[in-house]
Amino acid sequence: MSARGWGRAAAGLLLSALPLAAAAEDSHLVLVVGLGGEKKYTDAFHEMAVAMVGAAEKKLGVNPAHITYLGEKPADPALAVYRGRATREAVVKALGETAARSAAGDVVFVLLIGHGSAQTGESRFNLSGPDMGATDFAPLLDALAGRTVVFVNAASASGDFVKGLAGKDRTIVTATKSPMERNQTVFARHFVHAFTGEGADADKDQRVSLLEAFEYARREVARFYDKERRLLTEHAVLDDGAEGRVARTVFLGGGDAEPGPATNDPALLRLRQERREVERKLEALRARKDTTAAPQYEEQLEGLLLELALKDEAIRRRSAETRR
Repeated sequence: MSARGWGRAAAGLLLSALPLAAAAEDSHLVLVVGLGGEKKYTDAFHEMAVAMVGAAEKKLGVNPAHITYLGEKPADPALAVYRGRATREAVVKALGETAARSAAGDVVFVLLIGHGSAQTGESRFNLSGPDMGATDFAPLLDALAGRTVVFVNAASASGDFVKGLAGKDRTIVTATKSPMERNQTVFARHFVHAFTGEGADADKDQRVSLLEAFEYARREVARFYDKERRLLTEHAVLDDGAEGRVARTVFLGGGDAEPGPATNDPALLRLRQERREVERKLEALRARKDTTAAPQYEEQLEGLLLELALKDEAIRRRSAETRR
């Protein structure tokens, strides 16, 4: 890199570091469990949801006030985050409340667990009362503009939700590639286990990104069908508009969901958050490489790489200080 290039990068770093210092990000989890139909499914869906809630609260540090669980029961006194039966009206209310309490830059993670169907060629998620399709969820996600939205439909026949909901700052995941894959899926079980277990952290950085969770679940689904000697009837899809590059930087859980040991040190937490923001800027820049003039791309890349290196060094120094 030329001296001029380093100079421009350093200047850009000094300017961009100011707003990052004040940046904050919270995670919000909305779990919707649809009709089980049979007791074995009802019990299994509920167990997955409870496991996901437990991991979000205890392992990932999501504020319980930011977790909403809608299921088959009208009430569940044992779960403080349970908000009643999953109906269309309840889902609309839950996502509306999430939009009201979340802020720009927050992560809103929506997970649907249950059965799906295809009506007139459109994927539907089965609820108590009227089912919901992508057209029903679209305005609810539009109200979350400015947030990083993760929408996961782990039900059968869910494929149409991708094209119906894809958009800016959104990552859409479905358990199937089309509404024609109608057999009961096992994707949800493995996707939840990616967050509750230990096997999904592919890069060993002590956190599980959305992409890691997706790849883990897809791999375990294939292994399940192979072990059962059954034809693979579900093909999960992830769409973030950038071939998974955005999903690689999205995590459920705020604050300390960063590489390195847990800490309550505000300065270290802030540095880790700032580093994550730089990582996201890098991924976004790389996604624009083909549409950005080469000199402009190289200049921006230099600046962000320098900023990332300086953040890493600051984190190392601060970590050493807190261990004294």
